[in-house]
Amino acid sequence: MEAGLPAERLTRESAKLKTGIVHLGLGAFFRAHGAIYTAEAAVKSGGDWGITGVSLQSSRMRDALAPQDFAYSGLEFGPEGETPERIEIVSDILVARENPQAVLDVMADPDVRIVSLTITEKGYCHSPATGALDPDHPDIVHDMANDLPVSAPGYLVRALQLRHARGLRPFTAMSCDNLPENGRLLRGVVLDLARRIDPELADWIAAEGRFPSTMVDRIVPATKPEDIARLEELAGWHDALPVMHEPFRQWVIEDDFVDGERPDWGAVGVEMVSDVTPFEHMKLRMLNGTHSSLAYLGYLAGFETISDTMDDEVMADFVRYLWRDEIIPSLTPPPGVSLERYADALAERYANPAIRHRTWQIAMDGSQKLPQRILATVTDTLKAGRSCPGLMLAIAAWMRYVGGVDESGQPIEVKDPLAAELRALSDSAADAEGKVAALLSLRSVFPPELAQSLQAPVTEAYRALVEKGARAAVREVLQ
Repeated sequence: MEAGLPAERLTRESAKLKTGIVHLGLGAFFRAHGAIYTAEAAVKSGGDWGITGVSLQSSRMRDALAPQDFAYSGLEFGPEGETPERIEIVSDILVARENPQAVLDVMADPDVRIVSLTITEKGYCHSPATGALDPDHPDIVHDMANDLPVSAPGYLVRALQLRHARGLRPFTAMSCDNLPENGRLLRGVVLDLARRIDPELADWIAAEGRFPSTMVDRIVPATKPEDIARLEELAGWHDALPVMHEPFRQWVIEDDFVDGERPDWGAVGVEMVSDVTPFEHMKLRMLNGTHSSLAYLGYLAGFETISDTMDDEVMADFVRYLWRDEIIPSLTPPPGVSLERYADALAERYANPAIRHRTWQIAMDGSQKLPQRILATVTDTLKAGRSCPGLMLAIAAWMRYVGGVDESGQPIEVKDPLAAELRALSDSAADAEGKVAALLSLRSVFPPELAQSLQAPVTEAYRALVEKGARAAVREVLQ
């Protein structure tokens, strides 16, 4: 077996380029999505758009990819089998906690024109219920008092501060996370933090900076040891940290960049638009909302992956019901898009048995995801005078899940920044009504008016989960 990634097998070839993009939170998703689009754009249209990745915490990715000169493999799981490829667009990976000044220095480099982010919802140090910066977040408290930051908003503000002091243009800050109007949210937290540090800096960022919104879509399951072995078998080379992904991909970007500086993404299939909002709502509610619903209900019902869940007729009928009766009626489709055909395509993607996307993985960080993925649809539905028992059941399933015990009495490893608080709230009451009321009191997730509207229907759904189990409760919604 060959060691490393041989150059002659390169399929996304882009010779070592100067860094034009710094990406905060370089994980599997961006390497399987935005990085591939950027590599293709560099090949097709040129430009120095090499990527320097930043890991805010762990050195794992840097340590794995440095011996490979930061090249890595992608393995596409399609209906006709797996297709390996090599991606060579990342030129370096920095670990922020080891050397924060080095990260600020590269972000302040005049050749860097874009700083993009996939830091998950919790990385924005905001209140999910309001979208505003949480000034009491420990990382934000630190970043207001120290020149060397620890949070992603802190790095953006301090790097822009350096550029402003040196008379440089700002970079474009571009969120690639699953958040509604993610560009507007990012702009809000950055400007709020900047005002607390230096009001003049905030004014400059507000006037000169750009924060385009984006919609990203590709299913990227976690890489397992057997995936690495399969890549070696197929391709004949070893990769310490490849990425797995489905064939489908979509990237919609608001075309609003500082001085118009960006890769020629449109040439390789990225949709450059003036308004991302309809695409965001479509994807967040139809894909992410049902993904989360299936994750909690599927996990409670004993299903390991989304494809396993979709293989169950009751669960498959349930997700189609959610799209048809509860989610699509809340949406305005993007121009030229059929939401019904989009739902059909999602059903096919979910059912792909080659993509082993674990329900436990999707269930992570639910307190940060619930507002935009599910509660936004519920809010609009209730305001329109309609009911949504399926989404009420999904909320109840999240509440049952974060209680930390599954239907057979086994412990659940709940991964969530509020895991301890969620468990304490759940444990503070003995019955369904009390547990639901305690969790609805969490203002960072549930606004007061919405919480009041949810109390009765979510309590009823929670009781059904406890008394009948997740699958039977789902069947009851469909009757």
